[in-house]
Amino acid sequence: MITTRSWSGIPSPGCFINSDTPQPAAEYREPTDDEWREFEQHFELRKLELGTCGRPYGSPCKHEHACIRCPMLRVDPRQRARLIEITRNLADRIDEARHNGWLGEIQGLQHSLEQTKSKLVRLDRTRARTSSTPSWTELGMPTSRSATDPQGAR
Repeated sequence: MITTRSWSGIPSPGCFINSDTPQPAAEYREPTDDEWREFEQHFELRKLELGTCGRPYGSPCKHEHACIRCPMLRVDPRQRARLIEITRNLADRIDEARHNGWLGEIQGLQHSLEQTKSKLVRLDRTRARTSSTPSWTELGMPTSRSATDPQGAR
């Protein structure tokens, strides 16, 4: 299953105590139009070149939009060729930086290259796992138990 929307919440202290009691009505209010637009915009802005951003609603971007470095980037399998192109480009840029003596640039590019290769490995691992595993499981024929034999006849 692939999901594109997620929500994280932190339960307040004691929220599981007396869970049969109704929650405050304010928690079930209808969102305002502005709140709903903000919520939907959050997910619209998560659509990226290589896939989608999986960070939770309302959380800031920790990587300053350097998505290739972010573990929350969910790469779309259809973008594998683009990811390979980015990997090659990063390797070329590292060579150029070495040639020109841009030592500070090399470190950042190498980090991006490592993350890109990691995403490619993860993508290939997921593809191999999903293609080799059947999408269904054989459960066999159900049997009924006899009223006189609680273990059922086998």
